[in-house]
Amino acid sequence: MSYYFSKTVTGNWQDTKASVIAKLKENGFGVLTEIDLKATLKNKLDVDIKRYEILGACNPSMAYKAVQAEENIGLMLPCNVILREVDGDKIEVSAVDPIASMQAVKNDGLGAVAQQVQGMLKQVIDAL
Repeated sequence: MSYYFSKTVTGNWQDTKASVIAKLKENGFGVLTEIDLKATLKNKLDVDIKRYEILGACNPSMAYKAVQAEENIGLMLPCNVILREVDGDKIEVSAVDPIASMQAVKNDGLGAVAQQVQGMLKQVIDAL
C-alpha cells in the first residue's frame, strides 16, 4: 500500500499552491503550517534542492473525532500535503494517505475517521 496519493499538474507555483489551499478549504481543511523545505535546507545546510513545500492541513471536526478515538493521535496530525517541483512548470501535489499512516495505531474507531479523511484528501487531489 502506498502512503500517499498524488497528481502532477502543469502551472505556476503560486497559482498551484493557491489552488491546493482553496481545494483544501472547500473540503473543510485549513492550513496550519507552511514549510518551505528548499529555503530551510539552503539556510541550514547550504544545499540546493528543487522547490518543495509542506502544507500542514487540518480538518477540525475530523481532528476532534480522531482525538476522541485515540488520545495521542496528535502525534500524527496534521495531514501533510506537499508541492514538489518536478521539472519546469510541472508540480507534483501529494497528500498523505491517512489509512496507511494510521495502520500503526490499532484502533477500529480511528480507522473510520481515517477513511473519511482519506476520501476528503482524494477529492482535493482529484480536483486539481
